[in-house]
Amino acid sequence: MMAMTAFFNMLSARLIFLSLKLPLRPMHQKDTYILAIESSCDDTSAAVLKNGYVLSNLVAGQTVHEAFGGVVPELASRAHQKNIVPVVHQALKVAKIEPQQLNAIAFTSGPGLLGSLLVGTSFAKSMAMALNIPLIDVHHMQAHVLAHFIEDADMQKPPFPFLCLTVSGGHTQIVRVDDYFDLNIIGQTIDDAAGEAFDKAAKIMGLPYPGGPLIDKYAKAGNPNKYPFSKPRIDGFNYSFSGLKTSILYFLQKEVKQNANFVQENLNDLCASIQKSIVDVLMKKLDLAAKETGIKHIALAGGVSANSALREALKKREESLGYTAYLPKFEYTTDNAAMIGIVAYHKFLKGDFANEHVSAKARMTW
Repeated sequence: MMAMTAFFNMLSARLIFLSLKLPLRPMHQKDTYILAIESSCDDTSAAVLKNGYVLSNLVAGQTVHEAFGGVVPELASRAHQKNIVPVVHQALKVAKIEPQQLNAIAFTSGPGLLGSLLVGTSFAKSMAMALNIPLIDVHHMQAHVLAHFIEDADMQKPPFPFLCLTVSGGHTQIVRVDDYFDLNIIGQTIDDAAGEAFDKAAKIMGLPYPGGPLIDKYAKAGNPNKYPFSKPRIDGFNYSFSGLKTSILYFLQKEVKQNANFVQENLNDLCASIQKSIVDVLMKKLDLAAKETGIKHIALAGGVSANSALREALKKREESLGYTAYLPKFEYTTDNAAMIGIVAYHKFLKGDFANEHVSAKARMTW
C-alpha cells in the first residue's frame, strides 16, 4: 500500500506541474472528447470517445492470476499500477488526441476490487486536476447496461423501456431500464453469479482459469441433454447458483470414483450440459420478467453475454415469444473503458460531474 501511495504522489506532482501550463478550455466547443478508465477487477482499460463514438478502446489483461485459478486482489492492484500509464498513453495515441483536447476524464468508481479501483480513481483525479477539466465517476454495472448506446453502426440501440440481463463473474441481474439514468434492478442473484458458476464448474473439471469461455468452446461439440443437473426454485425474478454448483460437484465426485478418466472422456458433453443448465436458469427468470412487465425489448450485457448458448437462446425467443433481442459487440461485453465512456458522455451532457472528494467503493447500490 505504501508503494501505491508513493506512486500516485509522484504522479500527482507531475500532473499538477503540467496543469500550471494548461489554460482552462471553454466548455462550449462543438465536439466532446472523453478519456475513460476502467480498473474494477483485473483488466486495465482506457478509451477515448468523441461524441459517443469510440476512437480507441484498449485493454491490458493480467495473466498472473491463471496460476491461482482466480483473481488475486493484491496482484491485480499492483498490475494496474504498471499498466495504467502505458494503456492511457496508447489510448490517446490510437485516438490521435492530445491531452489538451480532452473535455473530461471518466473512471469506474465501483463496484469492484477496492485496490484496483483506487488505481484508476487516483489516476483519473490527478489527470483531471492537471488538465483542469471535469471528473466523471461511473457505476460499473450501469456501464455494462448502457454499453448498448455506444455509437456503432453494427449495434442496434434498444428503445426505452427495455429489460437487460446483466451477467458477469460478480453479478447476475435483471434490470428494467426506463431512461439512461432511470435503471431499477428487479431481480438478482441471492448468492453466486452466473459467471462464477461457469468458472467454478470449469475448475472442478480441471480446466484453467478463466473457465467460462472454455466451457462454451467444448460445449459446441457436446450433447446438452446428456447430464441433467438440479436447478434452483427461487420465487420472483431472483437467481441462485450455489445449489447448481453443488450438484455439479457431487455428480463429478461420484463419477470420478468409478472412473478416474470420466471428465476427460466426457468433457464435451459435460460442458454442454453445464452450460445448458446455467442458460436455462437465466432465461427462465428473464422470460418471467418479460411476461409480467410486458416488455419485449430484451438486451444482454456483461462478460457472460458473450456466451454463444445464451445469445442463441435469446435470439430464438424473437420468433417464439416475440422478443426483440439486443446483443452487444464482443469487445463491449467484458470489462472495457468504452462502456465507461458512454455513460460519462451522457453525464457530461447533463453536467453531472464529480468533485475531488469522490472515492472508490468496493460495493455500490444504484
